Amino acid sequence: MNRVGEHPIAAGPLAPRWLAWSLDPPRAGVTSVARVSLENAGTATWRSHGANGVQASFHWLDPLGNPIVWDGPRTPLPHSVTPGERVEIELVVTAPRPPGRYRLSFDLVEEHRFWFEEVGCTPLEVELEVAPRISERRLAVHVQGGADPSTVAALAAQEEPMVEADAVAVAHLIAGAVPPPGWSRILLDAHEEGWAAVGTALVPEGRDRELEPWRGGGGRNPRFAQPLLLPSLLDGVEPTEHLGLPAYDGPAGLFDGRVAVTLPRRSGHRPI
Repeated sequence: MNRVGEHPIAAGPLAPRWLAWSLDPPRAGVTSVARVSLENAGTATWRSHGANGVQASFHWLDPLGNPIVWDGPRTPLPHSVTPGERVEIELVVTAPRPPGRYRLSFDLVEEHRFWFEEVGCTPLEVELEVAPRISERRLAVHVQGGADPSTVAALAAQEEPMVEADAVAVAHLIAGAVPPPGWSRILLDAHEEGWAAVGTALVPEGRDRELEPWRGGGGRNPRFAQPLLLPSLLDGVEPTEHLGLPAYDGPAGLFDGRVAVTLPRRSGHRPI
């Protein structure tokens, strides 16, 4: 645990004294557990009542103190904390995106009423460097349906060469799919930024109404309403299937409509 130095203690009923903290070096978009030790230096007992009462939480701030993520998940106290008592709390913390310098500000909150900082208490602010989610830019490609000359040629022309071993992410294609120039770079950039899954737009040969939502033409969308098709997935994340294509439908996914993979005509689908 990292010890906390002397800091102002509010006079009155609500007065936390921060004692120590620990957190593994954060990576963008990765969830880990922080531990915070503190003392009730006030005159009032801290009590949690399920999702109400006094809770522990945090904010992510930029280096100037501007909020990036204001409301972290709430963590109830393990028991009522009386004046003079010390307690250690474990908080689930997801590092922000993109990587960079941040402040992690721990505080207590009287749910539905106020943060302790708002009534004069000092939060525990820790300056942290959030690292990229991936430490190496190594992308493998799995082509469903076997090798295809147009797919092989498009992959050979990518800025980021494909690898066969020790990949940190796997992009899923189908035979005959043609990724555009810059495709591999965009996928790895997004994984570095903190996304576990990345999907791009699709351009099918002919008209395929089923694939209309994936035609793209826009920017980057972390709240895309459809599964990601032909996704790139971090090591350990497995694809599912949607409309007969490799897919991903889960958390920490990004749709990037700025580039589009050209698809061959799908078997059993006629142009309409």
